[in-house]
Amino acid sequence: MAVRRALAMVAAVVALLLAVLFSLAVGARAVAPSAVFDALLNGGHSDAADVVRGLRLPRTLIGLMVGAGLALAGTVLQGITRNPIADPGILGISQGASVGVVLAIAFAGIHTLTGYVWFAFAGAAIASVAVYAIASSGRGGATPVKLALGGAAINALLVSVTTAVLTTKASALDEFRFWQVGSLAGRDAEIVGQVWPFLLAGGVLVLSVARGLDALALGEDVAKGLGQRVATVRVVGGIGATVLTGVGVAAAGPLAFIGLAVPHIARAIVGPAHRWVLPLSALLGPTMLLVSDTVGRVVFPPSEVPAGVMTALIGVPFLVGLVRRKAVPA
Repeated sequence: MAVRRALAMVAAVVALLLAVLFSLAVGARAVAPSAVFDALLNGGHSDAADVVRGLRLPRTLIGLMVGAGLALAGTVLQGITRNPIADPGILGISQGASVGVVLAIAFAGIHTLTGYVWFAFAGAAIASVAVYAIASSGRGGATPVKLALGGAAINALLVSVTTAVLTTKASALDEFRFWQVGSLAGRDAEIVGQVWPFLLAGGVLVLSVARGLDALALGEDVAKGLGQRVATVRVVGGIGATVLTGVGVAAAGPLAFIGLAVPHIARAIVGPAHRWVLPLSALLGPTMLLVSDTVGRVVFPPSEVPAGVMTALIGVPFLVGLVRRKAVPA
């Protein structure tokens, strides 16, 4: 099993490197791999080098970070809720980010992507805190069922808020729709600089609870018997997932299915141990996102299909297959 896991990690690294090259070379204007390496390593000054460095490199870096963040967040949320169909939207994080963007556009007069990031991140954080506060109140604390129900309630409330604002501020609708669909297009180096510190902090938090998630999978009583502080694992994991999802959704919009599909793929390859599932998910997530984004550039040229649409097209068949195999408990 150890050899299989090591080979899987190596294969995932190779796949990610190929996805990065694919993202840098393919688009409305194809760039030869040699020109890509020349632009990155030798500072070429051709038109192709300008396209690679100025447009595709920031887009690819955002895809790497957002894909890894959403995949890690989905893995942790499935672990702390013990719900195999949980994804980063289960705690209302994505919808909280949406409310932040809507309010920024409609009332704060912010019309740039770099401005959206902070409002979206703040909205995601507030929504997560609200869900945990609801779930932790009353007897039994923040159980998986209470977290899921609290997330559903907050999601419904935030959807209503978003709809109310958009119907009264019609001028914000088109701008919000561009962000809501989920895309890596138009992202620049400034966004990269804003995103990476949050993703690094969130990644450290979720990796720190890997052993606790393994114990929690056996049940709360068993986890406590093994010396794990269940509440601490949930809080730390939840904060890490909130940071990762909040900043990922803020930077690229609410990209679907990465947080749901990637953890299941990783578990199928390396087993349930989170010390392996988390790193493999961090490799597979950006691979899926970059491939989806690149394919979306060339399906209907010269137009682009947003990455959020392509990830959904990939994720829906996966979800259907998951249900058909009865992998989701009744």
